[in-house]
Order: sequence, then C-alpha cells, then structure tokens
Amino acid sequence: MKRTVKAPEVRRAEILDVAGTLFENKGFSSTSVDEIVRTAGVAKGTFYYYFKSKEDVLDALVQEVSSKMAEQSQAIADDPERGAIEKICAIVGAQKGVGEDERNIVDEMHRPENRELHDRLNIETVRVFGAILATVIEQGNKEGVFQVDDPLSTIQFILAGSQLLFGYGVFNWTPEEETARKVAMLTLIERAFAAPPGSFAALTSEKLI
Repeated sequence: MKRTVKAPEVRRAEILDVAGTLFENKGFSSTSVDEIVRTAGVAKGTFYYYFKSKEDVLDALVQEVSSKMAEQSQAIADDPERGAIEKICAIVGAQKGVGEDERNIVDEMHRPENRELHDRLNIETVRVFGAILATVIEQGNKEGVFQVDDPLSTIQFILAGSQLLFGYGVFNWTPEEETARKVAMLTLIERAFAAPPGSFAALTSEKLI
C-alpha cells in the first residue's frame, strides 16, 4: 500500500487540530503526547519533528488564536476613516465575534484546569494587543480626545488587570457583580485616557463587554 505523503504544513496543522480538540475535551494537563500521537495517527518521531514538547503545541495554538484576533484588530487600527474611540470599541467588539473554533479554544482557556493555556493567551494579549491599542491611543492623543503620556504601558496595565479580574472565574463574581466591575473598569479607562465621560458607553450598551 502506497504511503500517503502530506505537505509539512498540512501535517503540522493536523497535529495542532487534534491537540486543540484534546485540550478542549480533557484539559491540557490531562492530555499526553502519546495520546496526541495516537489520535492524530502519526509516529512520535513525526510529532517531535514539528514540536519540541506538548508545551510547544500549546504555544502554537495560542499563537494561532492570537494571530487571527490580532489580524482583525490591526485592520481596524489601520482604518483611516475611523476615530480613536470608534476604533477601540470596534476592536473590543471584534474579539466578541471570533469564529466558533477560536471561541471554543478561548472559552476552554478560561477553565481553571486549563490555566496554562489561559496564562499564555494573557501574555499574548498584553504583548500583541497592547501594541495595537497603543497606536490607537496615540491617534486619540493627536485627535485631542485622549491625553496619555505613555500609551503602551498604560494599556498593558489595563489589559493585565482585566485578565486577572475576569479570567477563569477566580473571583466567582455573580453576573451583577461582573457587570458592575466592567462598568467601573470603563470609567477607570476613561480617566486613565483623560477621555470625555461616556466615551466608551457603546461597549456596555451594545453588550461588547
């Protein structure tokens, strides 16, 4: 029987897809390399040709999800027709509208048993989205709607804080408590940006946060 030879990018994508499904169903810690290999139908040597470890697969999955979300955000940030406030609202809204596959992985990352995935995504969020949003804040400075001396550091602190407050339910907020804290967070953002009160009201009225 002739052996099927697949392109490297196809084989790598298949392994990632299988690993992502296993991580979602069983959790990262409960999934072994042997199980990924067996489910994907590849030799262990093939796995190690593409990935150094299970953690390397995890990083690749996070990069994949983060890259897709960042691509959407960067397109919004580059839109010359939008103002800074509109861009920030649109970028936040775009993250709520990610595809089903991405949403499944993101939701799974928020489960306590998948903290490894969650923490890696948090790092990517602060690093990648911080840089994108910083350029929008700089635009807002030029437009006169913001007054932020250090856009990158400011937005990275905000992103890191929001990830801790709302990630994997560590505080066990009730829906009402979570809503109250999101409203408070928007108020803090407006003050940190020196933006007019109510600048980001659309984020709550349109249920984007």
